[in-house]
Amino acid sequence: MFLALLELKAARGRFLLMGGVVVLVAALVGIVSGFTTGLGDDTVSALRRLPATHIAFAAGADSDQFARGLIDRRTVDGWRREKGVAATPLGVALTRGTTERHVEVDLATFGVVPGTFTDPGADGGKPLDAAEPDGVVISRQLVSDGVRLGDTLTVDRLGIRLKVVGTTGRASYGHVAAAYVTTDTWRRIRFTTPGTDTRRGDLPLQYSAMALKLPADFGGKRLAGADRRHRTATVPLQDAFAAAPGYQGERVTMTSIQTFLFLIAPLVVGAFFAVWTVQRTPELALLRAMGASRRRLLGHTLAQAAVVVVAGTAVGAALAAAVGLFVGERVPFSLPATTLAATMAAVALVGLAGSAFTLRRVTTVDPMTMLGAAR
Repeated sequence: MFLALLELKAARGRFLLMGGVVVLVAALVGIVSGFTTGLGDDTVSALRRLPATHIAFAAGADSDQFARGLIDRRTVDGWRREKGVAATPLGVALTRGTTERHVEVDLATFGVVPGTFTDPGADGGKPLDAAEPDGVVISRQLVSDGVRLGDTLTVDRLGIRLKVVGTTGRASYGHVAAAYVTTDTWRRIRFTTPGTDTRRGDLPLQYSAMALKLPADFGGKRLAGADRRHRTATVPLQDAFAAAPGYQGERVTMTSIQTFLFLIAPLVVGAFFAVWTVQRTPELALLRAMGASRRRLLGHTLAQAAVVVVAGTAVGAALAAAVGLFVGERVPFSLPATTLAATMAAVALVGLAGSAFTLRRVTTVDPMTMLGAAR
């Protein structure tokens, strides 16, 4: 270990260069991880915060089910009669609104039944109330955009007026801030034709999906039978994220970038230590001639690699965290400490794995040959 540290000091320029590369790779992996998590949250956080175990979509809808599929009142009533199941209809629609102060915002309107488990409540103001069907509870992003308690949001082209009665935590769907309304109001937004005066009673009793809380034993054949009876396709809540617009494509893109970075890291580290091992082959041969064991040389090489990789990864983690603090909430970036730690641990491991490519050359150094060649 002492010799390894001496070599690090003697060739500090080379090791600083290699450490800088590790810093950049680790920081880039951390930043990509932050954007992956942030983009995912910005796409499905409103779904993720639903206290449901499953989502039941209309049978036959294969993609973008929240927009393309509709369930009717018969399906709603059928699921509500299932023993041990908590079920409530859920509406999801993207729209746009303007306040009386001319603040224009995009809305992901979630239609929920007040008082049920999908009702988000309110952190400020009042929660939704069936007696006030035109109320809306907005998420924190809309407050940041300039919408305030007491404002009246007018839905574009439809003329539907919504009074802001409460605020709730950060929630979005498809990169659009969430706003919660009653299911009756949601049906007006979803089914009203622009330029017409449609009465509430004329709107179809249809919704985007059913939010379900299923007991642990409600699965397999029992769930399949319920789907056949109610003409639905039920998936776990986690799988329902794929129905959000753009979620799958973003995840594949960002995961592919991360994968390539994890492949690049061991190749870069391995190439550096391979060249470094070739350059110091005479020194390794001399150590072997002086009685140093292969095990000691392996420890010497791994110690150097560990110092460079771990130190570079730690600095890269700090750089990625600093980027997260700098961008704040201006962009969809989220890098919790646990995610950062797990990501950096993976970077360090693949970096050390890259250095392992050089171990065979270290162990096969022939001291007699090298000493003879030196003469």
